[in-house]
Amino acid sequence: MTDRPVLIVGFVTPVFRDLAGTAPAGSVLVVEEPDVARKRDLGAKCEGNAAVGGLIRWEYTRPGSADDFHAAHPDLDPAAVVPLVEYATPFAARLAERYGLPGAGSEAARTLRDKALLRRVTARAGVPNPESVTVRGPADVTAFMAAQGGGPVVIKPANRQAAVGTQVVHGPAEVADAWAACVEQDEGVFVPDKPMELRMLAERYLHGAEFSVEMLVRDGEPLFANVTGKQLFPGPRPVELAHIVPADIPDDLAGLLGERTRQVLAAVGYGTGIVHCEWIVGDGEPHLVECAGRIPGDGIMEIIDRAYPMKLLQAYFSLMKGEELPPLPRRATGGAAVRFVEMAPGVVEAVRGVDQARQVDGVFLVDVPVGPGHRFSHLRSSWDRAGLVMAAADSPAEALRRAEKAAGLVRIEVGA
Repeated sequence: MTDRPVLIVGFVTPVFRDLAGTAPAGSVLVVEEPDVARKRDLGAKCEGNAAVGGLIRWEYTRPGSADDFHAAHPDLDPAAVVPLVEYATPFAARLAERYGLPGAGSEAARTLRDKALLRRVTARAGVPNPESVTVRGPADVTAFMAAQGGGPVVIKPANRQAAVGTQVVHGPAEVADAWAACVEQDEGVFVPDKPMELRMLAERYLHGAEFSVEMLVRDGEPLFANVTGKQLFPGPRPVELAHIVPADIPDDLAGLLGERTRQVLAAVGYGTGIVHCEWIVGDGEPHLVECAGRIPGDGIMEIIDRAYPMKLLQAYFSLMKGEELPPLPRRATGGAAVRFVEMAPGVVEAVRGVDQARQVDGVFLVDVPVGPGHRFSHLRSSWDRAGLVMAAADSPAEALRRAEKAAGLVRIEVGA
């Protein structure tokens, strides 16, 4: 292992694939929850990655865990502390403070992790937010819906990820069933076995186009910003169907989304790192959905690398190590897209068309992990999606067309 390791908190498979070919041997230490490490067999996976010098099993979601970690490893002297998953961000921010390293700041990370607190803080700073209240049961949701004039509302957790426990409800008759569905928030191998506090919100449903801003930030100042366009699967669960980089929108709207993101970061006092900030734009005005103080998922990192002349993950790691960065691009030089594969409910009998999808011009990844025997009931969150296709082209629109064509060639045959 190198003299000063990079501490990575949370295991993300695509990141570790990238590190295997780019990071020096033994330069990374992985910190992961013991339950997650066991369920995902991370010991074997880390041993098989030359960049990884070791796996530290640590309960980082426990209160005070960062201070405990520092007390247990006072001489570790890491070069950086890098959170990769949502639930690791407060721990990583506090640990960076203890080791005297760049980071988001523990208070900023805590605010970003709590969607109710984020609403309150950013609204007070002038950032447009939908009306939102804490709810403890169906009666609270129904009362909020009535106060909004009976229109559709969104039920969502204040402390989850990947659209887990989130649903659009259009009328009072749907509330009881929707509540029962939303409080089922099992994330399987991706979370510890211990229960997570249930905290739910009801929010006014916003009509409009959806975007995210991915931004590298040093001491509160933006260094790089991208706007990603989004499409959703049809239905009451707001799960993303496609991401397009860069979003095919006018420069003034892209600039406004970047400025609104900067306002969010200023409001929470964000320091150094990367953020993934989601917005809905209605009548030309961006409204904040939520903002995560970590790398984006869903392949957005990979398609940014295809659309811009940069390697975003490498820039992020250099930033967290306090290194000087080369000039970062202000504009994309092409387009790239992720399109998720659709499937009908049932038990998978066969997956066909993957090889044909890989032959579509511009396609650089087809990943369909489901196979015979996999059971799919309905789309509840991002974890339920069957697979994805990524494609690049000279423009965002053409990249999306290629990804859609390839995804359409993948056929997942299901039986009862």
